Amino acid sequence: MSVGTHSGPAASGTRPTAGGDAPWRRRLRFFLAVLRARPSFALGYAIVVGVIVIAALAPWIVPFDPMTADPAVYLLPPGGRHLLGTDGAGMDIFSRVLYAPRVDLTIAVAGTLVSAVIGGAIGAVVGYYEGQRAWRRALSTFVMRSADVLQAFPVFVFAIALVAVFGQSVKSIVIAIAFVNVPIYLRLTRSQVLSIRQLRYVEAAYVAGASDLAILWRHVIPNAIAPLVAQLSINIGWSVLLTAGLSFVGAGVVAPTPEWGSMIAMGFQNIVTGQWWPSVFPGIALGLTVFGFALVGASIEVLADPARRRVLSGSLG
Repeated sequence: MSVGTHSGPAASGTRPTAGGDAPWRRRLRFFLAVLRARPSFALGYAIVVGVIVIAALAPWIVPFDPMTADPAVYLLPPGGRHLLGTDGAGMDIFSRVLYAPRVDLTIAVAGTLVSAVIGGAIGAVVGYYEGQRAWRRALSTFVMRSADVLQAFPVFVFAIALVAVFGQSVKSIVIAIAFVNVPIYLRLTRSQVLSIRQLRYVEAAYVAGASDLAILWRHVIPNAIAPLVAQLSINIGWSVLLTAGLSFVGAGVVAPTPEWGSMIAMGFQNIVTGQWWPSVFPGIALGLTVFGFALVGASIEVLADPARRRVLSGSLG
């Protein structure tokens, strides 16, 4: 086996078939067939793509400046020039709802990717060396017990504490999200590596003289990454929710920056007097976004599992 090429599941389907049908075309047809068979998956992708497109085009499609207050239009109900009404400061809610995912998605994606890279790297090393020399077993035990300690704290309270330590800023929220998510990717990667390192193509690479780093990078990690991709989508949605929660309690994005959590918090006091729209519309947008990412994560989890993929392929005929 060549050490410089991927082996096992990650390398399958990389060559065109005899009939000239490229693998990516077969995968695309299968993916589209899955979306037709599972409308919930299609809905999830539609929501996520829609939110991303809105976030990208927000500066050009919003009718008003999302951070400009106009006391003359204080708490206007939905309708007319202000489609979703205005909030207690006279800012257009429609513009702010469309602009908010630029902040929420940036924070959520950045924090989740950082946690996936750090947790995945540590988990791969720990899983690969676990059960070998005594000092490596001790190091693996220390890392896993440290992850247990981190996960023992309530996530939201822990995130608030981290923001308090690092200061209230977007950078601090990203650090908090990354920190609380690291144990998830650490455990997930470790469990995958523990099973993959026993496979024959990994043993063959070792016998062929490949270094531990080369084996990890070229053979183990590529074949352990699929569950992490599925977890990424779920965690991005969860991180959007965490970002909104931090802003709601005043520990997240500082107003008047358009962010769903801070918008809900700003309009919450007006609900008791009948002005529901400043909080309800951002809440609906937040809920739909988290729901969409959850559906995408569920679809990736199915598509990344060979056994479930074969069952699904058989059901599609």
